[in-house]
Amino acid sequence: MPPPEIRLGLRDWDHLVPLRSGAVATPGFRLTLDAREVTPDVLSESGLDGGETSFSRYVQARAAGDDRLVGLPAFIMRGFRHRCVLVRRDSPLTALDQLSGARIGLTGWPDSGNTWTRALLRRVGVDLTGITWRVGELTAGEAGKDRMGSRPVPDNVSALGEGETLQGELAAGRLDAVLTPFMPDEMFTAESRFRQLLHDHRAAERAYYAATGFVPGIHLVTLKREVVEAHLQLPEVLLDALERSKRHWVRRRRLLADTTPWLLGELLDSGRTFGEDWMPYGTAANAPMVRAFCEELHAQGIWPEPIDPAVVFPGQPLEPAVGRASGAPPSVGLDAGTRAPSGR
Repeated sequence: MPPPEIRLGLRDWDHLVPLRSGAVATPGFRLTLDAREVTPDVLSESGLDGGETSFSRYVQARAAGDDRLVGLPAFIMRGFRHRCVLVRRDSPLTALDQLSGARIGLTGWPDSGNTWTRALLRRVGVDLTGITWRVGELTAGEAGKDRMGSRPVPDNVSALGEGETLQGELAAGRLDAVLTPFMPDEMFTAESRFRQLLHDHRAAERAYYAATGFVPGIHLVTLKREVVEAHLQLPEVLLDALERSKRHWVRRRRLLADTTPWLLGELLDSGRTFGEDWMPYGTAANAPMVRAFCEELHAQGIWPEPIDPAVVFPGQPLEPAVGRASGAPPSVGLDAGTRAPSGR
């Protein structure tokens, strides 16, 4: 009997290439990765068994008692947020605390990345309720994204008008800053009208890592609950495969570092700063980050009540094989088989 096929919808992150190419196997399963331009809505696609999911939307669903998705502690999109604040090149603003009372555009109100960026403002004492927030697309033609979320937004949050873009509003001076996980094309040119707010965002990010011990998680891998219940070993097998794919990719980049002129220097610096792995998988390694994110969702009014971090990855801890103690028995994985009322 052929192994069961598991189909995941994921964007084409470099560290997934070994898994996609077959260089990393998933014993007992035939894994198919569908490359996506935008993050899929896993539950709405009957042809998917799982895929890339917004951390914010997943946590909110769990907080509401919706357990239709089982999240793996594998944050395949991570990143510091200090670099994600853009201003006009001629702006006098150079620090996060100078954004108090500003007009700020962002690409999605409940988004994981923007939640982490707003957390940076809170850390330096900026009152989020005193900011005029405008939500919309960064450049014209962006589609496939729920920007406002399903819950009511604060009174100081509004959507851009028809034909307006964050890039255009910032260039025209109608916004003081923009929060965006992805840079507009012109940022990669010497003639860009925009720059990052912080002249040395790397120093700020190093300080943040020293203070928190983590790089913020943005998206994670999820599986549909019925798939997990039909294949109890799948979460463990998939987490191990994701870990091996990531490590394989790093080894190859350290050998074949010519994708950018200075990538080798970046890899050397990252190794000295973060050790072997700057984006660890597993329940234990991500516990402080998960707790901090749950606190921010409530503090920023994204979720109305405090969120118990235990609802995010309930049940048995799940760790990649390379992270388990020698001789330790493998876990069944998360809350498979311990179904709680969904509240639906």
